[in-house]
Amino acid sequence: MRNKEERDEREEKVLGGLFGLAVGDALGVPVEFTKRSERKKQPVTDMIGYGTYARPPGTWSDDSSLAFCLAESLCQGFDLHDIAHKFCRWLDEGYWAPYGQAFDVGCTTGLAINRLREGVNPVEAGGRDEFSNGNGSLMRSLPLAYYVEKLSRPEQFELTHQVSCLTHGHPRSQMACGIYIQLAINLLKGQNPADAYKTTGAEVKKYYTRLPYKRELPHFARILEANIQELPEESINSSGYVIDTLEAGLWCFLKSKSYEETVLKAVNLGDDTDTTGAVAGGLAGLYYGLAGIPERWINRLARKDDIMDLAQRFCKCVYCF
Repeated sequence: MRNKEERDEREEKVLGGLFGLAVGDALGVPVEFTKRSERKKQPVTDMIGYGTYARPPGTWSDDSSLAFCLAESLCQGFDLHDIAHKFCRWLDEGYWAPYGQAFDVGCTTGLAINRLREGVNPVEAGGRDEFSNGNGSLMRSLPLAYYVEKLSRPEQFELTHQVSCLTHGHPRSQMACGIYIQLAINLLKGQNPADAYKTTGAEVKKYYTRLPYKRELPHFARILEANIQELPEESINSSGYVIDTLEAGLWCFLKSKSYEETVLKAVNLGDDTDTTGAVAGGLAGLYYGLAGIPERWINRLARKDDIMDLAQRFCKCVYCF
């Protein structure tokens, strides 16, 4: 049994990560697909509604819905078939959707869930071609960091890859999730962002030396061979391509000194704003904790109490409180 101080710190990081992801997502939903030039003229500074979608302030998208499905499933242990079942319920029934109906469903994710519904093996359901490298598995992967933290490094990567394969089976998508989860794990270990980023780079380059992953490493060169946060904003892309989203999320997190700065920087990059916000916000929420997220944003979230209940249950399951 962990002592109360350590338990409170762990709970703060779990709640921070899940709420951080959802808040970043919700900040981005109203301005999804808008250009960066538009955000320069009229930057997002607070949580607004409507815009791209006819949804009220605090509405989160598929990014958070699928992350919550994953966290809910992990409360009962690691079971790919159960995760797949929950993903199908989300699309079919609106399970873990903010208002009971799925929206903003990515093409690759939708096709994969159709295959899951038909009974395809979960690790074979995700697209594996070059054009199946959207950010749909990266955006929902954060809960894995808490679950696999105490496992061996090979197990951490393997489980992360398997969960990516539910919707995105290409090695590049698997690796993007692997890098993201390793960084989150290093933050959970108490490392500061700069040290966590450096440690992650060394771990990732050491692990991905075998095929088919080795030949994908050049796609991650700006993350693994340089300091991504030193790149100018104009060289950071914020599209739905998984490399762009991972780079943008890391860039925003590593260049910022608070949760609020991180997610506003992410959303104001434009384009795939909800997912960049979710990816950056998940890391920032984990690192700065729930207390670091503006309360006014948490209070506006759809299903705030349900998220709190899930986060607390998930925390108890992964840390055995």
